[in-house]
Amino acid sequence: MPTIALASDHAGFALKATLADELRAAGHAVIDLGPHDETSVDYPDYGRALGEAVAQGRAEKGIAVCGSGIGISIAVNRIAGARCALVTGGLMARLARQHNDANCIALGSRIIGIETARDCVAEFLNTPFEGGRHAGRVAKLG
Repeated sequence: MPTIALASDHAGFALKATLADELRAAGHAVIDLGPHDETSVDYPDYGRALGEAVAQGRAEKGIAVCGSGIGISIAVNRIAGARCALVTGGLMARLARQHNDANCIALGSRIIGIETARDCVAEFLNTPFEGGRHAGRVAKLG
């Protein structure tokens, strides 16, 4: 099973913690990059840490969580080698893997509930990259 890195801001802390516990229970190695409580923090710091963990190979995949998912996805995507897709449903997570070879997803804790988040994570982790016509496009992302 792949090692999964997780990071959030304070708004995403509870969802991140739940997902981390569930991933561990399923047998995944989890790197929790913080924060470790709901004290106010800046999402760019945690998005950067997640992007670096995946780009440097310390984790195969990453899950980022903030209130909307928008800010932290932008922060992750500033790291070369990190490809983070903001997803709001399982289909988006599946297509992010199939067509874009996303190695990270971002979730909005104020946008989706736990069941949708679980579906997004399952699709993200269980869907391979299709390659083929998509490979050249992904290569252009750098």
